[in-house]
Amino acid sequence: EVQLVESGGGLVQTGGSLRLSCAASGFTFAFDDYAIGWFRQAPGKEREGVSCINNSKGKTHYADSVKGRFTISSDKAKNTVYLQMNKLKPEDTAVYYCAASPDILMGNFTFKEFKYDYWGQGTQVTVSS
Repeated sequence: EVQLVESGGGLVQTGGSLRLSCAASGFTFAFDDYAIGWFRQAPGKEREGVSCINNSKGKTHYADSVKGRFTISSDKAKNTVYLQMNKLKPEDTAVYYCAASPDILMGNFTFKEFKYDYWGQGTQVTVSS
């Protein structure tokens, strides 16, 4: 059974930092074969893609709203993907989810939810002003 477990969320002040973790287990294929994406959903808003890493290629993608502030990375030995979030803003407040796709994601498909087969339960990030 595939499991994605997010951790690292919490309450932080504007300008602060958090590091989210997404620990993966139970994949049919090697961890290298999956793209891992981070999504977020703020109250009353649709879920949106934040960042993605194609483990096989090491390619990363970011939404415009987080470029220069968030960094995604992968520790293949631990089957874990991290999202380092710096210079946090109140508008970053949301539940953050990680998701896994067996495809190499790029372009317009990077944050298409139908491309992701597995999802975590989410972790709350709250940025106070």
